[in-house]
Amino acid sequence: MSFDPVNLGDLFDPAQNPGKIALIATDGAGGHREFTYAELYRRVSSLAAQIARRGLKRDARVALLGANSAEYLIAYFAIMRAGLVAVPVNTRQPEATIRFILEDAAAEFAFAERPVPGLPTEGFAATLTAPEADSATVAPKPHEVAMVLYTSGSTGRPKGVALSHEGQLWALRARRAPMIEPEKERVLVAAPLYHMNALFASKGALAAQATLVLLPRFTPESFIDAIGAFGVNALTSVPTMIARVIKEEARLAATDVSSVRRVQMGSAPQTQALWDGARRAFPGARVTSGYGTTEHGPATFGPHPDRIPTPDLSLGHPLPGNEVRLTGDGVLEVRCPALMEGYLNLPDATARAFRDGWYHTGDVMRRDENGFYFFVGRGDDMFVCSGENIYPGQVEGMLERHPAIHQASVVPVADDERGQVPVAFIVLQPGAAATENEIKSFALANAAPVQHPRRVWFEAELPLTGTNKIDRRALAAEAALRISGRAG
Repeated sequence: MSFDPVNLGDLFDPAQNPGKIALIATDGAGGHREFTYAELYRRVSSLAAQIARRGLKRDARVALLGANSAEYLIAYFAIMRAGLVAVPVNTRQPEATIRFILEDAAAEFAFAERPVPGLPTEGFAATLTAPEADSATVAPKPHEVAMVLYTSGSTGRPKGVALSHEGQLWALRARRAPMIEPEKERVLVAAPLYHMNALFASKGALAAQATLVLLPRFTPESFIDAIGAFGVNALTSVPTMIARVIKEEARLAATDVSSVRRVQMGSAPQTQALWDGARRAFPGARVTSGYGTTEHGPATFGPHPDRIPTPDLSLGHPLPGNEVRLTGDGVLEVRCPALMEGYLNLPDATARAFRDGWYHTGDVMRRDENGFYFFVGRGDDMFVCSGENIYPGQVEGMLERHPAIHQASVVPVADDERGQVPVAFIVLQPGAAATENEIKSFALANAAPVQHPRRVWFEAELPLTGTNKIDRRALAAEAALRISGRAG
């Protein structure tokens, strides 16, 4: 960034391209609003001044509860510009979990789509009615927290990840360094802004002076329509989103998607079949895989410094400024300026996550001879069958090579003899047919016998979490019910 901010709320220079469209905020029903860089800056500055007049102390936590919108982004930046801490909240979680997050974060105020019991709340519409004012940016201290993002809670209660201004700005600079003419991009974001994937992609687009096209929520239909309507050339997503998009063959055929030059997927495992499908849907695009955790962000891997082409499914080569190593069991550890300041109110969990300054990601990787890294599986997802480690992503990748399978999800169920065995939930390609025995035979012919799914169920679609990832916990519970004969 030629503009060199120190506060994450001052992400872009309004003087660089004041009249350029910074944000196209759609309503998901065909309407949209456009904001220039100058106007977006004015809105953020004015709201920051209004927030400052509330008298909240430095570092007070302000929650954000709502769907993607221009107002959400304006509030997010204004909170940090005013020296406060932004706390995006996943509104698709149970009410009890939302209450826990607000209490754990000690939120003192909220911007929300509806009143929040026990918390002073302002509607998002207020972000566009703040009297015009030029507020002074609060200069953060070293390691001062800019925002707290909460983990999904898939392995327990959500944990608040404290992220600093300087760390997140470093990550944005690291990601932008290898980009070519980013200011010419129109970047589509449809994943929720309470998740690192969409939030970082949105900030990256604005920091690079690109144009951000923002959907309020993801549907495959609105995603495809936005590409055609706005000439989008960069898609950001989690893999399940692209998997649903490429099923919409008729809509894709009726829409001009020739503008798409980059399809980036991240935050979950991917398969070769999905990459091949993305290339068929967007033949002019380069498919890439992003990687990052909430705890250290998506600025670890990128292009090879010697310009060696990145292999399919690779996360890339370590970017400058990152120190990367694999433990004896292949788990990735990272050391870089973007690392979290710690888990909120959880000193023991913070201590377990770090080893002599290295962040222990829990993600099992492999490294090839050129220094490219590949995701093998999440340590938490790995299970043992007959003494063998099984990573669901590897089995899913094998299953998705079957021509009739569009999407596969593998989970373990308890087995008295083998400990745990894999079972599979399958979504077929449009118009395709297959039987359980056919899928089992394919698995036995293409992988080690221990990996073949002992049961196969065919589904119209797979359940998703609030961040559009496959809900493995829900599938595992459903599998256990079906095996026991107690499923409804």
